[in-house]
Amino acid sequence: MAKVRYEQDGALAVITMNDPETLNAVDSEMVAGLTEAFDRAAREARAAVLTGAGRGFSSGANLSGGGSPPIDASGKVDLGLSLEKMHNPFVSKLRDLPIPWVSAVNGAAAGVGCSYALLADIIVAGESGYFLQAFRRIALVPDGGSTYILPRMLTRAQAMEMMLLGEKLPAAKALEWGLINRVVPDADLLATAKAIGQELANGPTRALSLIRKLGWASLDASWAEQLHNEREAQRETGRSEDFTEGVTAFFAKRKAEFKGT
Repeated sequence: MAKVRYEQDGALAVITMNDPETLNAVDSEMVAGLTEAFDRAAREARAAVLTGAGRGFSSGANLSGGGSPPIDASGKVDLGLSLEKMHNPFVSKLRDLPIPWVSAVNGAAAGVGCSYALLADIIVAGESGYFLQAFRRIALVPDGGSTYILPRMLTRAQAMEMMLLGEKLPAAKALEWGLINRVVPDADLLATAKAIGQELANGPTRALSLIRKLGWASLDASWAEQLHNEREAQRETGRSEDFTEGVTAFFAKRKAEFKGT
């Protein structure tokens, strides 16, 4: 059974982590499947949804997958090698994806699975969903970009609470904190995420791609750098067919029909 499922509904790709027996624990096979799926979505779709099969979004890294821990050149255990070679390239791919995407969080989003969920542009959780930085429970540090994104998405105090205490953050509280966009009944989760995804897929693809690129860039750019980034992006979007359609539709008082060009 493939650990990642890929389906396409029109211009929307739906990607499902598919190892429900482990609550979609992440291993090298899972990351390889996700990498292939998101690469395909970037080629063939205009937006994507990521979710997990069964009772959980993802329980984090698979700690029971067997095999020896990675060893560095000195012969010592170096768990950072798996970050360098596997996890870091994938979470960077999610950040730099050229299409917008939505995470649909069912049940647990723990460890690196929490990072996957929070890297989405729109984060929707079911009422039973929760977010967990479980690393301190096994004497490790948060990874998957968590130490970068959490202090930027939350207050420093909230980020430290999540990382240092390692307590579950229920979906309702995550919404209250501003960490996620929406909480919906569990039965409505995937339908809601797909509806948002379809709205994005029907939008002006180039503009949405550059919006998410600008949003990420703003986390580190100076005021002057960000104004320059906006200037460059506006030149590109202003030459698109979708811009012409958007302006034409505006003056005609009709809904724009974007083609993604």
